[in-house]
Amino acid sequence: MRAGRLRHRIEFQAKAMVQNPENGEMVQTWQSIRDKVPAAYEPLSSKDLFAAQAAQSQATVRFVIRYWSGLLPTMRILHRGKIYSLEGEPLPDRVSGLDYLTILAKTGVNDG
Repeated sequence: MRAGRLRHRIEFQAKAMVQNPENGEMVQTWQSIRDKVPAAYEPLSSKDLFAAQAAQSQATVRFVIRYWSGLLPTMRILHRGKIYSLEGEPLPDRVSGLDYLTILAKTGVNDG
């Protein structure tokens, strides 16, 4: 893959427990793990969901990044102000398995 395809910048976040400074309570939040990661972005599909009379839309996309051993399927991606939930394990490239990762992700209906 040519580096020119990795023209988008994404951010990876993971859940973390932090202490509320006002009352000392531990609360769960999302914390940035890696910022401005070069990625290829490709929309795959989009569908509209009608649940409980609330219209929602959901899109499936593919991100391709350089290999990163620290990527976990429990993380999420921020891209252009949207939150993407990872769908399963990232897929390594076919040749060496250590050059690129392909990530399938969804936006719209998530816990982010």
